Amino acid sequence: MFGLLLAGLLFCFGLNLGLGSVRIPFSSLLQLFFESDQLKPSWKYILINHRLPKALTATMVGAGLGVSGLLMQTLFRNPLAGPFVLGISSGASFGVALLILSSGFITAVFGGEILSGWSLVTAAAAGSFLILVLVLTVSNSIRDTMAILIIGLMFGSITTAVVSVLAFFSTAEKLQQYIFWSFGSLGNLRWNDLGVFSIVIILGLLLSVFSLKGLNALLLGESYAQSLGLHLKKHRLLVIIATSLLAGVVTAFAGPIAFIGLAVPHIVRLFFNTNNHKVLLPATVLFGAILMLLCDTAAQLPQNEQTLPINAVTAIVGAPVVIWLLVRNDIRKSLS
Repeated sequence: MFGLLLAGLLFCFGLNLGLGSVRIPFSSLLQLFFESDQLKPSWKYILINHRLPKALTATMVGAGLGVSGLLMQTLFRNPLAGPFVLGISSGASFGVALLILSSGFITAVFGGEILSGWSLVTAAAAGSFLILVLVLTVSNSIRDTMAILIIGLMFGSITTAVVSVLAFFSTAEKLQQYIFWSFGSLGNLRWNDLGVFSIVIILGLLLSVFSLKGLNALLLGESYAQSLGLHLKKHRLLVIIATSLLAGVVTAFAGPIAFIGLAVPHIVRLFFNTNNHKVLLPATVLFGAILMLLCDTAAQLPQNEQTLPINAVTAIVGAPVVIWLLVRNDIRKSLS
């Protein structure tokens, strides 16, 4: 299964590089990596400066969101939990909304142009970090894990309400700019942005690896996990930080991308038929990357200059697949 997933990842990565408004043959893709002079300069520019960074971004976004969803579903023992249940995405949206919707006032007072790629990333990261600090502060004084889930949802509701108030008083131009950001985009990262993004993603994945033993213990219940020697508060803190890093950096750089974190762990469990996180974690990394690459390829509308919002495509393409897999699995169980 892992061999098939690796082969599928390489195939989807190549497919993502080759398809788009300009179709590039697979043989030309190989010439890029072997530094051949036969590759057209225009194709080389498109691949190096646009498609390769976007494909790498899609790979890491899918892996990060899939793993963070797996962590949340295990920690809260809730199949509907996703990477954004702690309010991390809402915090990022609050930071970006505060920057965009009040940029006219800030520019009038201080002068200069404040809206840029890095200013939006900084605002989103600051909003996510604010919610993370609040959740961590609350989690240190609360023993019930489900209470943390509810509090995270309440923080998300508060920030969403504040964003709605800001949107009500903003101009149509600023509101449209914020809506475009909320659609999500994988094509905004350049090579220097990709370096920062990949470092944070790798750090979040490493923290997830360190939590594997505790995640398997939590499957038996919190009381049994504690009897096995698991320090519940420390482990919960580790999982929350790992999820916040993964979901926060994805939202900051690519916008709020739905569905992937919720659906990928369920799909992986159906295919592998196990709850062992030593199997689920690497499988989720690979399958999340594959699904994100496929969604991005569909969003590019091959042979067309238009590009669909990635946030819409992930749900439109992925949700029917998950419904079909769950229905098929339920029918198979009833027949057996």
